[in-house]
Amino acid sequence: TFEYKSRLKWKIALFGGLACTAIVYFMLLKGIKDLSFMTPELKTWIDSNTALILLISFAAFTVIMQILHWCHVNVLKVVVLLGTFSLAMAFAGNDLVNFIGIPLTSLDSYNDYMSSGGGNLHGFMMDSLNSSANTPLYFLVGAGMIMVVSLTTSKKARQVTQTTVGLSSQSQGDEMFGSSRLGRSLVRGAINTFSWIDDRLPQGLKRVMSRRLDSSKAQPEEGAAFDLVRGAVNLMLAGMLIAWGTSMKLPLSTTFVTFMVAMGTSLADKAWGRESAVFRITGVISVIGGWFITAGVAFIGAGIVVCLMHLGGVPVMIAGGIISLVLLVRSNIRFRNKAKECKDDTLFQTILNTTDRNEVWRLLRIYINDKQKSFLQFASEAYSDITSGFVNDNAKLLSRTSKSLSTEKDVLKSTRRKMTLCLRNVAPDTAIEKSTWFHLSNNMEMAILYNLLHITEVCKEHVDNNFRPLPDSFRDRFNPLCKQIIEVFNDSIAAIDNDDPEAIDRIRRRCDRIKDELSLRSKDVYLHLREGDAANLTVAYVYLNVLQESREIISSLRKLLRASGKLNLPLAYYRSFTHPEALEPQRS
Repeated sequence: TFEYKSRLKWKIALFGGLACTAIVYFMLLKGIKDLSFMTPELKTWIDSNTALILLISFAAFTVIMQILHWCHVNVLKVVVLLGTFSLAMAFAGNDLVNFIGIPLTSLDSYNDYMSSGGGNLHGFMMDSLNSSANTPLYFLVGAGMIMVVSLTTSKKARQVTQTTVGLSSQSQGDEMFGSSRLGRSLVRGAINTFSWIDDRLPQGLKRVMSRRLDSSKAQPEEGAAFDLVRGAVNLMLAGMLIAWGTSMKLPLSTTFVTFMVAMGTSLADKAWGRESAVFRITGVISVIGGWFITAGVAFIGAGIVVCLMHLGGVPVMIAGGIISLVLLVRSNIRFRNKAKECKDDTLFQTILNTTDRNEVWRLLRIYINDKQKSFLQFASEAYSDITSGFVNDNAKLLSRTSKSLSTEKDVLKSTRRKMTLCLRNVAPDTAIEKSTWFHLSNNMEMAILYNLLHITEVCKEHVDNNFRPLPDSFRDRFNPLCKQIIEVFNDSIAAIDNDDPEAIDRIRRRCDRIKDELSLRSKDVYLHLREGDAANLTVAYVYLNVLQESREIISSLRKLLRASGKLNLPLAYYRSFTHPEALEPQRS
């Protein structure tokens, strides 16, 4: 059950005793045989008395945990602490082998070859590698220090942890992954299977399961992604599996094991709801697929590199080192830029963690205004690039803009989801009063983006096919209009930034004049088409599409400005109305 704090009593002692015994078994009994100071007699005694050692450990740890519980010590935190230690030890034991195993094997091979006189290469046999490695202590200490420093300072290592915690979080927040066809299919199949089972289960059993699986009674610590029970299970089970795999000489991935344990417990813990399951399953598929792809690429790539080094010698080795360095620097720069983008969105996390609902709306207003200004800045630059690419017959500029628009579409969807999650934390009366304008502004942003996508698609196809460019008669009239539209975008950003209702009204009137001007330019095109100029017929249709979509963009911008102004109005303005009809937006 999610409501576990009132049910601990004697059960917590059994759980703590079992957890600590499991840690002792896997971390000590399974790993102790590989220690250098272990004698064969001691190993034999441990093997023959394993059951007795485990029984005594279980009894002792159970008593200790019960005493701690009576002393009002949170036993789950003790288990989490031990689990963290065991997981760290499991990671260290496994990753140390992965880190220094291959280079030390190479060094031993070289030393063995040199000690044999460096004679015939083809007749030399590496039989010495059949025995256990005798690694010098200074190698182990040095490698351990490098690992500690790397893990402490590596932001990529923290990103791995954030991904795991984000995908297993009990609460809904910013989803790190989008949806995929495979993820949607799996979710739909699971829902259909559950519905089939649910129709055939007895009502009594369903009531019992519903009481125990009521996630609304979850009791996570403040600011935690999930409760201590799941945290203890995640750490213990991952540590035990890694230690067991390492003791059996299995080349397992510590990250893979820890990640999949967390995903399994989060699935069982109902952390994946209807609104988040498709995103999280897509995330799991992406991570697992990435590991398998990495394995294949590493296998093939290693073979290619070895062949090139064998055929090319030292020059290829030097070139390979330079290429590796460049790729490493490039990867770090890209990761830093991506981390900077995530860091800029800290206001979203602040809103989710704010408990004062009245303060939430103030912060959400700031967040909405920032995102609106960012989108309008993007739209202004995109419109400028699209029209410039069309007028100047620049295919590369249109291709680059098309890619940026596709990326912005995902950004808008993510932003809308974040804002909706934030709106849930706003006081109900405020949310009702502001939700109409909130959704209207989001819809208008998406409408502007789709208009830009339509313009780009038509213009890109026209320019890629090397059709006739826009005639000078059209270009001379269109360029001033483009400047006016870009100026309106930039002035809208300033008006939203200054929260100036009068400036917003003035800009909306300018939008009306621009719409009228666009309509006049469209009539010019119709007249041109009536004259039957077959040579410029294709470009005329493209130009007409640009004018019509530009008119829709200005219309959507006008509505967006109105919604933005209404969102920034004080709540007292709405509460002065006595009739609900007054809250409905007027159609424009």
